[in-house]
Amino acid sequence: MDGPGEPFLMDVEDVFCRNQGRMVMLTGRIERGRVRKGDEVEVVGFGGGAIVTVGDIEACRRPVDEASTGMNVGLLTRGVTAGAVERGQVLAAPGSISEHTRFAADIALLSEEHGATEVRTGDRLQFHIRTAVVTGDVTLTRETDVLHPLHRGDVTITLERPVALEDGQSFAFRQLGRAAGSGVVTLVLG
Repeated sequence: MDGPGEPFLMDVEDVFCRNQGRMVMLTGRIERGRVRKGDEVEVVGFGGGAIVTVGDIEACRRPVDEASTGMNVGLLTRGVTAGAVERGQVLAAPGSISEHTRFAADIALLSEEHGATEVRTGDRLQFHIRTAVVTGDVTLTRETDVLHPLHRGDVTITLERPVALEDGQSFAFRQLGRAAGSGVVTLVLG
């Protein structure tokens, strides 16, 4: 469990409209930190960047004044429309995390029996980063021409859409519609 001093971060899993669209309920799991009624949070990812105010917090269909790490909650927000927020974005303490499209990573491929195939520079993979699913291009290091199943290697990944990223973050990826492997962000590049 993360310490109480870490900045708030919640994955957006679903978006609901309330009161004829005047209020938006964002649901998800709090990854770290805590949030209270009246706090301002930032929508990060997919070109977000809006600052919204937390009006109410629901946990297990009951109103609470505060929520913290590990809780599945719904945050009733003001200052955002339902179309401006989507699954795959995050809510975070303003300025605590930013969105990026390029990063270096250490990836490990599954076995052939579990769906992995060879990965080469230029391959387009589907990346699962928190609740976001984004297509991206892979570039292998100069020393490596191909990564085979059950091998690992250093790569650079360029995503089609910006997502909330930070060093040390884990992710999974699919190739040709099948699970292919997992990885860890080693350096955010841009």
